[in-house]
Amino acid sequence: MIPEPRLCQVDLSSGTMQGATGRYQKKLKDLAGLYADAAAFAARVAEAGEDIVYDVADFHPEGKTGDLIFGVTRMSPGLVGDEFFMTRGHIHGRADRPEIYFGQKGLGLMLLESPDGETRVLQVAPLSICYVPPFWIHRSINIGTEDLVMLFTYPADAGQDYGIIEKSHGMRHRVMRDGANGWRLVENPAYRSRSPETIAALLHSAA
Repeated sequence: MIPEPRLCQVDLSSGTMQGATGRYQKKLKDLAGLYADAAAFAARVAEAGEDIVYDVADFHPEGKTGDLIFGVTRMSPGLVGDEFFMTRGHIHGRADRPEIYFGQKGLGLMLLESPDGETRVLQVAPLSICYVPPFWIHRSINIGTEDLVMLFTYPADAGQDYGIIEKSHGMRHRVMRDGANGWRLVENPAYRSRSPETIAALLHSAA
């Protein structure tokens, strides 16, 4: 028996998707340790810890090689200190799997980091397509004043590894507010580079 085709409708005003098989959300209070300014985070949580920073609705098939997971991410605009709202970020559990993000609403950035610490930044706006190649850690950031809504799709057997960022004490760079409407990259002083052995094992594990 082959799988049935599916149709899922996206509502841009709410950033949701009808027909999703899974949903999750991250409130501000769930993101402890993500932002550089711990005092600013604590103060923001004290007044708005229940606010939803981002939520995801997706469709999961059976997870077989060759199939696709797809869905929609909606992220609120906001700041913690001078740092924009962002997702936790991840690399795929099978690191040789890519991902595509398709901007629908708002203005955001995709912050990408290679295993050896190279940084790339791609702007995501409506009707722009962001390709995340295999082996790149990636994190979405809302630099606009309205919700950031993106569609995404990736191989169903990819999985996510969030620990790779935690083990390095964050990504190598942070995206901070620069003036009224701009942004800038700053070095993360807590960042710990991955060892050559760790990088080699990561690349080899996906071979």
